[in-house]
Amino acid sequence: MAEDAVCAGFFRAAEGAKISCLDQFQEGNLISFILGNLVEAFYNFFAAVLNPSMWLDWSNSEALMRFIYYGASVELFFVLLVGLLIVTAVGIWKRSFMWGCVRGLEGFANVTGRFFAWAGLLMVLQQIIIVFMQRIFTRPDISIGFGIPLQFDISWFAEELKLFNALVVCLCVSYTFVQGGHVRVDLFYAGAKFRTKRVIDMFGALFFMIPFAIVTWLYGWFFLWRHLVTPNPSASDRLELLLRKARLLKWNVETIGFSPNGFNGYFLFKILLCAFCAMVILQAISVFYRALLEFREGPESEDKYLDRDTLGEGEEAYEGTH
Repeated sequence: MAEDAVCAGFFRAAEGAKISCLDQFQEGNLISFILGNLVEAFYNFFAAVLNPSMWLDWSNSEALMRFIYYGASVELFFVLLVGLLIVTAVGIWKRSFMWGCVRGLEGFANVTGRFFAWAGLLMVLQQIIIVFMQRIFTRPDISIGFGIPLQFDISWFAEELKLFNALVVCLCVSYTFVQGGHVRVDLFYAGAKFRTKRVIDMFGALFFMIPFAIVTWLYGWFFLWRHLVTPNPSASDRLELLLRKARLLKWNVETIGFSPNGFNGYFLFKILLCAFCAMVILQAISVFYRALLEFREGPESEDKYLDRDTLGEGEEAYEGTH
C-alpha cells in the first residue's frame, strides 16, 4: 500500500473506499493484521446477515462471485474464529452450555454418519445388480424408474459406485471418530494419566485436526468452483478482480467422465471434499470441548453423554471391534 495513500472511512465495505483506515492498520505487522481482522469480524458478520442479497442472490453474478470469494477468505476465517471464541468463553463460564455443545456436535456427527453409512449397503446391492445385468442378462445399460426412467450405460453405474464410497468416507468421518473407530498410532497415550490424555486430545484437535481441515478447505473450495463456473476463480484473486470477472460469469458445471459413457457427476466429489473439511472442523471442536470438560471435572466425567453404538446385550466382548 502506498505510503501517501489517504484512507477514507474505517470499514471499506461501509464507506465504499478503495483504502480504509483499517486496511492501513492491518498492513502494519502480524499483530496489527490479527487485531484488525478481529475488529472487522464483528462488522463483517452483521453486514453479511443484514445484506444477504449481496452474496446469496445467485441470479446476480457479482453476488455469486462474492460468495465464492468469501467462502475461503480471511474475513470468513476471523468471523468464525470470533464466534468460536465467544462460544468457548461462554462454555468456560457455564459448563452445562459447553456440554450442550458437545452433545449437539456429537449428535450431529452420529445422525449424519448413521444415515450415510447406508451408502455402503447401496454400493454392495448396486454392484450385485451390475454383475447380474452384465453376466446373466447381457444388458449394456440399466433402466430405473417409471414413466421417464433413469437410463444409463452399465459403465456409468459402475463408476458411480465411487460416489457411494466417497459418501461413507467424507460424511461418516466424524461418526467414526465418536464411535472410536479410527486407528490410533499409540506411542504413549495408553499409559498416560487421565488428565495427560485430555491435554493430548486438546493439543491434537487444535494443532492437527483444525489446521489440516482448514488447509484442505482452502484448496478444495476453489477446486470446486473452478469446475462449476467460468471464468475460473483463483485463490490468489482479490475481490475486485473477481467482481470484474463477474461480467463474464456463467455456469459451466463439469460433466466429463473418465470414459465415454461413464459417470459424469464428478463435481459431487468436490462438494464432498468441502463437506469432509466441515465435518472434521466440527468434530475437532467437539473433541476439544469434551477434553477440556473432562480435564476440569476429572475421571468421573469420562465418556459423559457419549452415544456409542452397541451390538446388544451379551455382545460386550465384541464392542469396539466392529
